[in-house]
Amino acid sequence: MKKKAPNKLALSIFLGLLVILMSLVLYSGGVQAAPVSQEGDPEDMPEEVTECAECHVDIANHWEDSPHAHAYDDPFFQEQWQALGQPGDCLVCHTTSYEPATGDFVDEGVSCESCHGVAKSNHPPETMPILADAEYCGTCHTTTIKEWNQSDHAPADVGCMDCHDPHSQERLFKVSDDLCINCHQDDMGDYLNDTHVQNNIGCVDCHALVIPPDPIPDDGIVPTGHTFTITPATCVACHTDSLHAGFSLPGFDASAETADETGTLLSQAEEELTDEIPTEQRVEALEAALAGRTLATLFQGGIIGLVLGGTTAWIVARNVRRLPED
Repeated sequence: MKKKAPNKLALSIFLGLLVILMSLVLYSGGVQAAPVSQEGDPEDMPEEVTECAECHVDIANHWEDSPHAHAYDDPFFQEQWQALGQPGDCLVCHTTSYEPATGDFVDEGVSCESCHGVAKSNHPPETMPILADAEYCGTCHTTTIKEWNQSDHAPADVGCMDCHDPHSQERLFKVSDDLCINCHQDDMGDYLNDTHVQNNIGCVDCHALVIPPDPIPDDGIVPTGHTFTITPATCVACHTDSLHAGFSLPGFDASAETADETGTLLSQAEEELTDEIPTEQRVEALEAALAGRTLATLFQGGIIGLVLGGTTAWIVARNVRRLPED
């Protein structure tokens, strides 16, 4: 019996050391899980976001580089805001919890409190509200909500979060067309065999094309493409021959013209656009442009011929009537 005592003592010491070792491993694992982002620095985040990020690590990482996070320090916003005289109305959407009476705000940019409210003292386990329906997003995204209300998505109740991650503001699918096909797969029909698809022209290339106004408004607010409708300008953006029918393409100077090898004058807009499309399409566009110019020349010649012919006929007829009198 005495010989077995040392074995029990050794076993107890071994188990004790094993428990201590496991405790150290678990503790070190918990310490390593604390940082918010491997790339970002938690100290760069607002204090409110840092507190939320202690639990919501993935969400904080998505938000960190989003347009919401940089709504205030974005260089374009700062330039436009300074040019307008730093109106406080802009800070209602570009900061968090802005107070017009004092000019104070909680955070630069759109942080957690903007959509979830002030953190509750008993959270967790008490849940936080989520303000992310289309109408709430539209309080700041005014142009987008107006366009969305004109689209077929609005009556179908396809809202912002059905297509966008509210934290990163990116699309839910990396490939934009996959996002469309996710709902419209039964509506594709013959479109999959269409010339556009064969040339890698997808849904959003036409249905969400944004042609910025020229000049850009002082407030910097431009269309966002959320009506998802096709307009003549959408087609002209690629089919440059339509410019000869009198359409104007915003953002390009149609007055600057250079002569090509055939002697046909091509506008600078056509040259810039045709450089971005395949050679076959470019040739087709040039042939259509030449045909359009030829037709226009014939029409102009016909008008001139009618005017000269009519004038000559009138003079001859007048002289013929005078012959009997002479």
